[in-house]
Amino acid sequence: MTHCGSRVLHVGSLSRVEGEGALSLHVHDGTVTAARLEIYEPPRFFEAFLRGRSYTEPPDITARVCGICPVAYQMSACAAIEDACGVTVDPVIRDLRRLLYCGEWIESQALHIYLLHAPDFLGRPSAIDLARTHRAEVERGLRLKKAGNSLMELLGGRAVHPVNVRLGGFHRAPSREELRPLREELKRALDDAWDTVRWVAGFEFPFAHTSADLLALAAPDTYAIESGTPTVLIADGTTESFPVAGFTDRVREMHVPHSTALHSRLDGRLHLTGSLARFAIGGRKLSPAAIEAAIEAGLGDPREGAVCRNPYRSILVRSVETLYAVEEALRIIDGYEPPARPYVDVPPVAGVGHGATEAPRGMLYHRYELTADGTVTSALMVPPTAQNQGAIEDDLLRLAQRAIGEHDPDDDALTALCERAIRNHDPCISCSTHFLDLKIVRTSGAIPDETSGGCDA
Repeated sequence: MTHCGSRVLHVGSLSRVEGEGALSLHVHDGTVTAARLEIYEPPRFFEAFLRGRSYTEPPDITARVCGICPVAYQMSACAAIEDACGVTVDPVIRDLRRLLYCGEWIESQALHIYLLHAPDFLGRPSAIDLARTHRAEVERGLRLKKAGNSLMELLGGRAVHPVNVRLGGFHRAPSREELRPLREELKRALDDAWDTVRWVAGFEFPFAHTSADLLALAAPDTYAIESGTPTVLIADGTTESFPVAGFTDRVREMHVPHSTALHSRLDGRLHLTGSLARFAIGGRKLSPAAIEAAIEAGLGDPREGAVCRNPYRSILVRSVETLYAVEEALRIIDGYEPPARPYVDVPPVAGVGHGATEAPRGMLYHRYELTADGTVTSALMVPPTAQNQGAIEDDLLRLAQRAIGEHDPDDDALTALCERAIRNHDPCISCSTHFLDLKIVRTSGAIPDETSGGCDA
């Protein structure tokens, strides 16, 4: 829309998001002066209504925060509360948790790759349209997702909001016989995962570069999923780690005027968590097959320090991670022996506990304070979407400025470009599908008063 010398284009509402959001670009004399991802999350009060509850309840309650990543919330909650109580679970239970988390990674990453992100690269407006031209590929993605769901159903009791997770482990552990059919399904999924890497590697990736610090968990002997030490790759190439208990000392949340969602800064700087960060921090700990897939796909050899900072290529890293998760699930199943008990006791202790795990879209941090009888007195959850918003805005500003400077696309083209850039970061599976409209304000001459909103500016 053009009026009074200004060009206005607005993306007003993000569909299927944990909250509501919009995007505004402000352009003055051809220069993008602001790119704002305006997330309007309705009050959800999870942290507030956890206060006064029993310490056994957060794993079940926080799973309801997200219908796509409930395991991430359950595992982070268990890790934090067990930390407060000074309990460490047995290796077999730890492996079962990792196996359940692999299920979530497989189903979530497959959903994003095939149904939400691939249409951007293949010029299709939706997954339904993509299925008309790439039926076999979409069916492959659905098979992969089903394999992940099968893991979650067996280990978690159901695929959405699992009910078998508890402090100290699980209410019930599966038998080897119950896992055997999953192994056959996962063997087929491994072939599909390899085909996914090769398919995605054939996409055309526009140039982009994020300069944000990269933050992910690091584990000594494996690719971090359900546990690890927060590690940051700073933009200057240096790396440093800090304890999970120090997360809020380094990552500070803040209010911004244009959004009800909190933004985060790592030591005052923009940071990005998720697939690009995990690959940069822990890529050398991927399995040999996953490393081979990364090299074949053109990501480079992570054992030699390969780092990908192009958000468009995040879909490629996710495809490698999906292959890894399938492999890891097979490894755990092959070595599985049922535990004597499916959980360890977690007696309540007065104290503060911290936990962090890697949800498919990035690090998820939980902190709980407990009384001696196990009553929760405070709770804090810092999701990856909140951490990534500042870096997403920075990417949008750079992208829009380059596009306007090179060929000044029309409103529809610029809208599509910005939507695509946001989907690169998979801010949430449920919110990545589409955006209704984008607002761009173009002005010249004296900078107008943005609050006047009209022709008098």
